[in-house]
Amino acid sequence: MLTLEDLLTPVDLQLFRSAHLGRRPLHIPATDDRKRAVLDWSAFNALLSQSGAWTDQTLRLVNNGKAATVEEYCKLVPGPGGQVWRPSPGKVQMLVAEGASVIANEVQTLHPPITAVAQMLSRAFAAQVGANVYCSFRDVQAFNSHFDNHDVFAIQTEGEKIWRIYETQIDTPVDLPPDGPETRQWLQQARGRVEREVHMRPGDVLYLPRGRFHDALATDAASLHVTFSVTPLYGRILFSLLDNAAMQIPAFRAYFPPADQDDGQALEAHLKHLGALLAGIVSSRAFRDEVQMSQESLIPRPVNFDLPNRIPLTWLKPTGKPFPSGDTALGVVYDWCSRQARFSREDAIAQFEFVDPDRLGAALDAATAAGALIRD
Repeated sequence: MLTLEDLLTPVDLQLFRSAHLGRRPLHIPATDDRKRAVLDWSAFNALLSQSGAWTDQTLRLVNNGKAATVEEYCKLVPGPGGQVWRPSPGKVQMLVAEGASVIANEVQTLHPPITAVAQMLSRAFAAQVGANVYCSFRDVQAFNSHFDNHDVFAIQTEGEKIWRIYETQIDTPVDLPPDGPETRQWLQQARGRVEREVHMRPGDVLYLPRGRFHDALATDAASLHVTFSVTPLYGRILFSLLDNAAMQIPAFRAYFPPADQDDGQALEAHLKHLGALLAGIVSSRAFRDEVQMSQESLIPRPVNFDLPNRIPLTWLKPTGKPFPSGDTALGVVYDWCSRQARFSREDAIAQFEFVDPDRLGAALDAATAAGALIRD
């Protein structure tokens, strides 16, 4: 399985983190065949042949920046809740014959080699990772110049492609502008000059920091590459986490004084008090642990079905006694346990799949030893 060091070889990991991560693009020429083995033509054709698994959102066709309409490549078929749009293999092949590029979105769980890379990147950057496949043909550009609101690792697996990287890099974007003529015109004007052209060959890797303008064009043959979007948490997550933490403190549940009371001094004093409380929450070890758990929730747990075997269930119920206070990061788990009339150990592990199962199991054992839980 590829490690981050393998993906970056021969570039040193520390050099990548200090000089490129979030800052500058990096092209890494192929050193062996392991990276190109992430997806070959045969595996991609097998994925596309799973026609019942695709929707008009996960499979798209684009020709020189213009996306095909759902009617152009899909058909209505019966579904569990009524008719749904599904890509028609015949219509897809027709548009491909006319030069359309195929974009297969959200494939990070559909092909084991891609899944392995996605999970590795998720662990390495404490990030949510998605994977898209791009199949394009000679002199056809799927998307116009644009930037992404996440970091990108692109692995060229078949054929060759020219990437144009522009000089402009938007500072840490989190929201993309809505598509439309005005936005497209702004993107063309804002991208600046071409800073570098990168010729991607099978096994090559390209890293693009979020916000960097780019576009790509297949050369003289069909091209296949996989892009991995890497999106760690950023400051916005604090607002949702703080809402839960702050509501445990009476001062945040108190009404604000009127703005005109004491010429606004009462309101000002109240806000300053809340601000100091917020600073205390954010700087606490418990809040740091909660942020860490939010990061861990982005990392997918390996899936291991073993049917027809079924897992045995161990039933527990809370007693009303206090839960252990040693592992503050598991406070949210203990809070969930205390609100259940009865639950299984395995259900708790499933509810908090972002927590290491051994760590969660040890926490449940500690709660049982403390008398907060008993076997049922």
